[in-house]
Amino acid sequence: MTPYRNFSIAIAVCILATVSAAFTKPIQIVAVGASNTQGWYVGKQGAYPAKLEALLREKGVNATVVNAGVPFDTTAGMLKRIDSDVPTGTDIVILQPGGNDRRFFVTKEQRAANIAAMERRLRDRAIKSIVYDEEIPPQYYAFDFIHLTAGGHAFLASRLLPRVLAIIDRRAIVASPPVR
Repeated sequence: MTPYRNFSIAIAVCILATVSAAFTKPIQIVAVGASNTQGWYVGKQGAYPAKLEALLREKGVNATVVNAGVPFDTTAGMLKRIDSDVPTGTDIVILQPGGNDRRFFVTKEQRAANIAAMERRLRDRAIKSIVYDEEIPPQYYAFDFIHLTAGGHAFLASRLLPRVLAIIDRRAIVASPPVR
């Protein structure tokens, strides 16, 4: 082999290794919320972040979902801790603002402003966000009508899965080299 050919092969191997690393690097996800994110009644392993991580792994996605749920938190508290709870290298943040604002008499306008500010901070850091603020059917709530049952956490994880997969697919398209 000629020195030029050896050099070309070495460069090709380096490029392939770099592209491969981009696709095998674990996806880092942080779930920010209050007691339902934390796993009140079901524990962290029974909470939707752990269930979502398991669903992603079943789909062959190498992902870690960090649970940053704090009981009794409001969107103002989440906004205060968003930067410290979401480390550098995070790819996706799930914001599940919950209902504590209503219980602690925060206005709808202030709640919306807090959520928008969190999304803006994440966007400024090039982190994708998913806000899950939909109504959850009543059969998924525990006896207190505030916290989710194990089935409610499974429901929430199943609803988040396609949204996370869509972001991951877009990331792979952006990360992949152009076809020539």
